[in-house]
Amino acid sequence: MHHDDFKFEPVPGLPEALPEGEHILWQGKPDSLRLAKEAWKLNWVLGYFAVLTVWRIGVSSASVPLTEAMLHGVPFVLAGALAALILYGLATAQARSTVYTLTNKRVAMRIGAALTMTLNLPYVQIANAGLKLSKKGCGTLAFELMGDTRLSYMMTWPHARPWHFTPSQPAFRAIPNAARVAQIFTDAAETRVAEPVITRVTPAQDAIAAE
Repeated sequence: MHHDDFKFEPVPGLPEALPEGEHILWQGKPDSLRLAKEAWKLNWVLGYFAVLTVWRIGVSSASVPLTEAMLHGVPFVLAGALAALILYGLATAQARSTVYTLTNKRVAMRIGAALTMTLNLPYVQIANAGLKLSKKGCGTLAFELMGDTRLSYMMTWPHARPWHFTPSQPAFRAIPNAARVAQIFTDAAETRVAEPVITRVTPAQDAIAAE
């Protein structure tokens, strides 16, 4: 039987229906392999086990033939492969449960594989954004928040800019076509911030202002 853990969402990635006047500009999620490399340091783990394998073969080759010494390195290769599979599995679970959303009024992030939560960041609360691109076009788009808006780094990781703890910066991590997403964000944020704020004035307030 198929079960959809997010079937209660009226709009995929959002906890409630969009209000009148708001519409989705873009939705996406992290690339699993890229997230494993960036957040879970997959390449570093593989490199660590590679060094251990070479070291073990080198030590063993001093006392046994090279062919036998190479067999001594097999357990390290298997351990490295197992560690890589675990990290990739964790990254895949996180990527599948994540939905990043840009609307004409806000940034929204549904994150968390075990404990799901949704972050809503109106453009008027975002002071700046930074883009880090990889050679293949994937990248991280991080949001610097204004004023007293604070989010826990531990609660948002890995959907946060690395090594920025106080204040933390929520981020779209390992997203494909990151430059295009950044441009969508820039255009929407500039349009939203430039909108005039209309305040409703009562007749009494209007009379006081005229005196």
